[in-house]
Amino acid sequence: MPGWLEVVIRASVGVIIVLFASKVLVRKPVSHLTYFEWISMAAVAIIVAIGSFQLTIPPAFIILSLVVWILVPYFIDVLSMKSQTFRNMVRGKGIPFIKDGKVLEDNLKKQRYSSDELLSQLRSKQVFKVADVEFAILEPSGDINVLLKKDYQPLTASDMQIPVAPIKEPETVVMDGKILDEPLSTLGFNRRWLEQKLEKMGVAIENVYLGQIDSFGEVTVDLFDDKIKVPQPVEKPLLLAQIKKCQADLEAFALQTDNGQAKKMYERNSKEMQQVLTKIKPYLK
Repeated sequence: MPGWLEVVIRASVGVIIVLFASKVLVRKPVSHLTYFEWISMAAVAIIVAIGSFQLTIPPAFIILSLVVWILVPYFIDVLSMKSQTFRNMVRGKGIPFIKDGKVLEDNLKKQRYSSDELLSQLRSKQVFKVADVEFAILEPSGDINVLLKKDYQPLTASDMQIPVAPIKEPETVVMDGKILDEPLSTLGFNRRWLEQKLEKMGVAIENVYLGQIDSFGEVTVDLFDDKIKVPQPVEKPLLLAQIKKCQADLEAFALQTDNGQAKKMYERNSKEMQQVLTKIKPYLK
């Protein structure tokens, strides 16, 4: 067999092996890999690369080496999932760097972390003052996670006791100008309904690059031609405006009438409408 052909065959097989190994060894973002996982993947890549052009190395030796470097890390991962002790030994545990706004210098020294490196990591988390940090921990992946003190954490709707509507993942129903029937039917809609929605927006399906439907049934689209402006959905704002007008009309009727019984009826209905408005307002924003 010509040397160049053997190199092509070895390299092609190596690509397939690396693809297989990446599925077996790695199922997480690259930034979350541990050092051992990095080394394992690098070792597999190096073995494949060298074995592709070093024709003096028997293919059996290359395959045997790859089997070891793929299966051993795989079984280590399996054992790590079943045993916390083994997992801590292999991957390590989180190490606190800051507690109650105080830097733990001994832990920094053990991990060979300088003050500048710590401050740089904090700045990457938008934290510029150590005293504002309640807790900071060095994860096994090398990332530093930071928890600010309660006084410095961003306000949430829960903190302000403001009711908000639950949000579900929107479904993609149009991709590259083609309707995806499965997610559309999952939401309880059909092609005719979608076509009517797009017709109201003045958009043809073949011009839609990406179309999504949220949990409230609103359709949003991104067109192939970015210069064309698509009108925003108006159903929810219109409904909110109608309910507000209805509540305001009931209040006006109560003020205008001289009939005591009618006034009480209007006032009662106005209060009930206000309660309805308060409950559904978060869903219509």
